[in-house]
Amino acid sequence: MSENALSEAEQKRMGLQMSLEAWENARRLGVGAEMLSSAAVFAAITEMVELYGEEPVATLVEGWPERIRAGEFSPPERS
Repeated sequence: MSENALSEAEQKRMGLQMSLEAWENARRLGVGAEMLSSAAVFAAITEMVELYGEEPVATLVEGWPERIRAGEFSPPERS
C-alpha cells in the first residue's frame, strides 16, 4: 500500500497505534520505560532532521520547554 493512499489522519492514527504496540512489546521483554522514552525521542528527532534538516527541527523544539511546563504533554488527570 502506498503511503499516499492513506489520509494524513489515518497515517497518524496507524503510526501511533503501531508505536504503542511496539512500546508494549518492548516493555513485556523487559525494556525500561526510561530507555524506551529516550530511544523514541532520539529516533523521532533523527528522522525529522533527515526529512527537514537541522535548522527547521531546532526551531520546532525551541518552544518545547514552555509547552512542557504548560502541561501540553502531561497525562490527563485521573479521577
